[in-house]
Amino acid sequence: MSETRLETRALSRNFGALKAVQAVNFKLDAGARHALIGPNGAGKTTFINLLTGVLSPSHGRVLLEGRDITGTTQAERVKLGIARTFQINRLFRGLSVLENICISVAERAGAAASMFYPAGRRTDIIDESMHLLHTLKLAETAHYRVSELPYGRQRLVELAIALGLKPEVLLLDEPAAGVPSAESHIILDAIERLPNDIAVLIIEHDMDVVFRFAERVTVMVSGAVFAEGTPREIEANPQIREVYLGQAVQRADHG
Repeated sequence: MSETRLETRALSRNFGALKAVQAVNFKLDAGARHALIGPNGAGKTTFINLLTGVLSPSHGRVLLEGRDITGTTQAERVKLGIARTFQINRLFRGLSVLENICISVAERAGAAASMFYPAGRRTDIIDESMHLLHTLKLAETAHYRVSELPYGRQRLVELAIALGLKPEVLLLDEPAAGVPSAESHIILDAIERLPNDIAVLIIEHDMDVVFRFAERVTVMVSGAVFAEGTPREIEANPQIREVYLGQAVQRADHG
């Protein structure tokens, strides 16, 4: 059996009378390629915010490799090996691509305070950052300002920043959101090349992306887990087609 990297037990979050996440039991194994899907308002982003420490749960626990991290901060969880990307990227647009990556690598290495400039004089940090850029086929953009890049490439920079933290768990919140369809394959190709030992959870509305990427799929509806299974099992489930997949198809038809 695979080692469980990240687990939740009866994880819940209420906003007043609204039960945004309801008693979610979830496991993400080492090396997992897992997708989280559901209609708008299902609680997916709230769940990710609970995993990363942005929000504290009303009830329940979060465990990383069996260790209870429910009370740890967002920064502490990053140091423990949980990294994420956001639906809307959060990059330093006025800095170069390389400088953005160096900041991430330096933070992980505990060298941020010693770097007078973002790229600093730490050749080890610069070398590691350039290796990441080569891995994601971004090396030729290293000295471009982020603001000069097409949006699809900016999303790749965000992925490189997350990988610079050397995570054991990587949470991707709609990594292709806002990327023109002609460029979306760049993001998908990069995700497929991620190291096998990283446990990856992706939130995604595009079912083509889900079925290409995921080995397991969890469906959330109204804050609770509605179903979990292989992509084929999820696609064949008539209830899921009714509550979610049908809506996704309608959005595509009317988009």
